[in-house]
Amino acid sequence: MQKTAEMASFIHWLPFLLILAAARKHVPRTFNVLSYGALPSRNTNNSKAFLRAWKDACEREGGGRVWIPRGKFKLGSVVFVGPCRGPVDFVIKGSLEASTDPSNFFVDHWIGFKYVDQLVVRGGGYLLGNGGSAWRFNDCATNSRCKPLPVTMRFDFVSNSKVHRIHSFDSKNAHFNLFACHNMNMSHIQILAPSTSPNTDGIRIGSSSNIRIQNSVISTGDDCVSMIAGSQDILVSEVHCGPGHGFSIGSLGGSHNEEYVNGITIQNSTLRGTQNGLRIKTWAPSPPSLASNINFEDIIMENVNNPIFIDQQYCPQPPCNGQAQSNVQIKNVTFRKVRGTSSSKIAVKIQCSKHVPCEGVNLVNINLEYRGPEGPVASSCLNVKGKSYGLQLPSGCL
Repeated sequence: MQKTAEMASFIHWLPFLLILAAARKHVPRTFNVLSYGALPSRNTNNSKAFLRAWKDACEREGGGRVWIPRGKFKLGSVVFVGPCRGPVDFVIKGSLEASTDPSNFFVDHWIGFKYVDQLVVRGGGYLLGNGGSAWRFNDCATNSRCKPLPVTMRFDFVSNSKVHRIHSFDSKNAHFNLFACHNMNMSHIQILAPSTSPNTDGIRIGSSSNIRIQNSVISTGDDCVSMIAGSQDILVSEVHCGPGHGFSIGSLGGSHNEEYVNGITIQNSTLRGTQNGLRIKTWAPSPPSLASNINFEDIIMENVNNPIFIDQQYCPQPPCNGQAQSNVQIKNVTFRKVRGTSSSKIAVKIQCSKHVPCEGVNLVNINLEYRGPEGPVASSCLNVKGKSYGLQLPSGCL
């Protein structure tokens, strides 16, 4: 009788035990880099320890968690490669510090993630790029023999992933670079570098789709967010930019058979003291390409030099051929509810190609003031087909 009662009790609790066992099976195991020999010391290169911790987390059935505790860890160039056997949680609680040795400068990344699905990078930690030790090598505007410097954090072929609550300071090159990524969400990112730091894009996106960048602050020396060829279905929302070169699409048309840009939305964001505001730029001359379905909405500007700027004569280094024409078609672009102040007299500058004029450009409720000595605020349009609606300050462009 007692055995029968015990069996009945076991059968009663069996479903709950199975649920508990399944839950425990899917709790990610933590792999602390300290357990692999990492030391929070500026004299220790912790690359091997970090890679071993990643390998164990990546290869664990059901996924794992890489844990980087508080402290400052020196780290050389590393790439964390998948595919993994489950989701990987990469938690940075401390600070990672890049090398100041010039022999480590000329690589394409400092920290890389490649071929990973369901990755989360988080933790509130810091990426210390030590860019000041390298920027003089990377100023291509003054050095014709410049070479690429490492991106702070590079994502290649990463999908269904998140990056949030990470700080990146003084990157040698771009802070974050996304290539061939799909379905990624970046939020609560803080990026900081001096306004004079060359080529330090905040977030650079190329050949990627379904990317969300939200609730972040970007202060840097180049584009706050740069979307180059192959950027599709991109949303930038509630991002503060400045200093920097603004939100930029392009430069486009730099190569043959270039992937199209389509479905870009930048909304509910602010720019302060930036070189440009909302910009689309293409090379001239250029092979055929296309940028379409682009929306800028509810943008506040404060002392921005080129608030609204389509530039199809992009040429950052002379000599430039003023007669050359871009063959990148720009179409279906809307600037809506853009307001604030311009630091230049020409607040709206839409300079399109004679070969392929811009089509479907809409200016809706634009209110940009200029308070400088050159007279009232003005606009300039060339080779563009479009319409304007509502308040227009400056007026007379479309």
